[in-house]
Amino acid sequence: MNGPRDKDVRYAPQRPRFPEEAKFPWLSMLLDAYAMIDEGVAVAVKAQEDDLDVKLACREGCDNCCRSQSDIPLYPLELVGIYWFVTEKMTGPRRAALKEQLAGHGKGDPCPFLIGSSCAVHCVRPVGCRQFNVFYEPCDEGEDPYFTRRDDVLTPIREYTERAFSVMLPFYGIPGHADKNRAVTHIIQTQVLNLKSFDWKRLVGIMDNFDAGKSES
Repeated sequence: MNGPRDKDVRYAPQRPRFPEEAKFPWLSMLLDAYAMIDEGVAVAVKAQEDDLDVKLACREGCDNCCRSQSDIPLYPLELVGIYWFVTEKMTGPRRAALKEQLAGHGKGDPCPFLIGSSCAVHCVRPVGCRQFNVFYEPCDEGEDPYFTRRDDVLTPIREYTERAFSVMLPFYGIPGHADKNRAVTHIIQTQVLNLKSFDWKRLVGIMDNFDAGKSES
């Protein structure tokens, strides 16, 4: 892995930085883990493009997976990150539109964070969203390529995924000397949520309280 990792890291998006990281240690954990995931995706995509002479079909403005996927994995630390970003960083009309979508989100609806064919929480979007990439042809409307053409869906590099979840372990109270592989498996099996079926109405209340506090100060 050393060769590809050293060579292809340049294809990964730059890790975002927030001043709140000094106050919230969990935020640095989350962003570091996401940077590791993004690096792994960049390495895997580049390798598949080179080896098979294919091109990634996913492009900016493509929102099929945000609409068609019924199960988007979401882990507790990722949930905290979304709560923080939406509550404290989003502003203006986009914030108002998101609150309306969160309040009315129901089963079978597109991802509630999809606004105008773009992700409102892109910099803190979950691992599952980051790793879902499709080659060859863009998806048909409503298509889930995982079932219709599994070979076209990127298979993430396990090493990067395990390392990313290991970075998150202190958030779950798991010390550095623990059996990390077993701990990661435990988190995946017992604490994963589904972003599409999660009840986001509580987040709307938190946003309202935050806004009220700002207006009173």
